[in-house]
Order: sequence, then structure tokens, then C-alpha cells
Amino acid sequence: MRLLWPIALITFKEGIRNRSIYGISLLALLMLVANFIVSDMMSQEVGKVAVDMALSAVSFSGLLLVLFVGINLMAKDLDRKTIYMVLAKPVSRAQYLMGKFLGVTLLIIACLTILSCFAAASLFLIKLGHPDYFQRFSWPLVCLSFSFITLMLILVAALSFLFASFTSTSFITFILTIISYIIGMALNDVKALVEAPQAVGITVSPVTVKVVQTAYYIFPNLSFFDIKTQAAHGLPVSPSYIIGVVGYGVVYITIVMTLAGLIFRKKEFP
Repeated sequence: MRLLWPIALITFKEGIRNRSIYGISLLALLMLVANFIVSDMMSQEVGKVAVDMALSAVSFSGLLLVLFVGINLMAKDLDRKTIYMVLAKPVSRAQYLMGKFLGVTLLIIACLTILSCFAAASLFLIKLGHPDYFQRFSWPLVCLSFSFITLMLILVAALSFLFASFTSTSFITFILTIISYIIGMALNDVKALVEAPQAVGITVSPVTVKVVQTAYYIFPNLSFFDIKTQAAHGLPVSPSYIIGVVGYGVVYITIVMTLAGLIFRKKEFP
């Protein structure tokens, strides 16, 4: 940890100074302002729409943060050749990679904490103006959803580090990360569809079923972290589900970063 912390702090500071973060923050604030307008248009669903939009704004802004800031923090060291200066010191490649990941993790937690506070403020003001439509509203569920979003984005960041450990350019890392995110969000529904195609009147080949089932155990199931529906409707989330999601996220991140470290040791730099 003594060697990881300085790298993490430098990465965190570089991320904070990145100009993209200000554009992402502005977009998030505009989405939260739009929440007031859209919520007023939904006369009977104010509470549900407000919660869903607030959580979606935080989730989308966090994803942009990972894609446009987190990935570039790794690419900058390779482009500027500063990685040679770091590795010339008594720092292994695995320690360097873990230090960068820790810095990105701190950046995600800090930025999403601020965005979540703004989202919570928007919900509080909307709730203040429409108290009758927030009968089943639950602050603990909203806070839990914010926490799950943060953990999910840290997992996506870990995937980007895995791709960066063997790809040659940040663009390929960017594309692979987006593809993994899309697959991870849709995987649960696709698996349920191909395993019971008769429910919607379609035919699926056995090969497709096997491919989807294999992908289910390889790609992260990001839908586990999405409890916007429960938060919007005030539906309870069991403690076992919370423990399962946190455990799943931590284990998956650990496996991904271990693989990234092993691959990064053998990578040849230009």
C-alpha cells in the first residue's frame, strides 16, 4: 500500500484536473434540472419519474466519467512515456496498475458522491412540492441505489483496465468497455429470453442458447446493480440480495484486476 498510495493520489489529482469532468458534471446538472420539468409533466407518476431520472442521471454521468476520464488516465502515461519513469523506480507493473486503479476508484467515489448529493437535493425539492406522490418513497433505498451504481462503475473501470493491459490504443479499450457494459446490462434479459423463447413465440437454436449461457458466466451481470425500479416504487430489497450484489462485485473486480496484472506484466510498450 505504501507504493500504491502515491500513484493513486497522482492519478486522482490528474482526474480532477481533467477538463472532461467539468463537461460531464454540467451535463449531469442539466439532467437533474430537467428532472423538475419532466416530473411536473407526469401528474400521477411524479415520485416514480423523479427517482428514476435522478438515478439515471447519476448512472449515465458516472459511465461517461469512466469512459472519457478513467480510460485516458491510463493512456496518458503510455502516450507521454511517463510510465517508464514510474517503472524505473522500485515499482512493479502490477503495483503500478493497482495504483492507477485505486486512483480511478477514488475519483469515481468522489465524483459520484457529489453527483448523488445534487440528485438527492433535486428529489428533496420535488418531494417538497409534491408530497402526495411520494408516499412510498424511501431515502435508504435511494442511497442504496447510489451505492450500487458506484460499485457497478468501479467494476466497469476494472474491465477497462483489463482491456488496457493487452490493447495497443485507448480507442480499442473504449470500444471494448462500451461493448462489455451493453452486454452486461442486457445479459440477464437475453438469457431469460433464449431459455424460454416459446413465451414470446420465437425459435432459438441450441448453439445460441449455449453462447448466451457461456457469456452469462464470463461477462459481468450489471443488471444485478440496477435497483432503480425498486427505489422508484418503494419496493424492499432483502439483506441477502445486498450482500450477494456486494460480494459479486468485489469478487468480480478482484478476478478482473488479478488477470489485468498478470497480462500487464508481459505487455510490451511502444
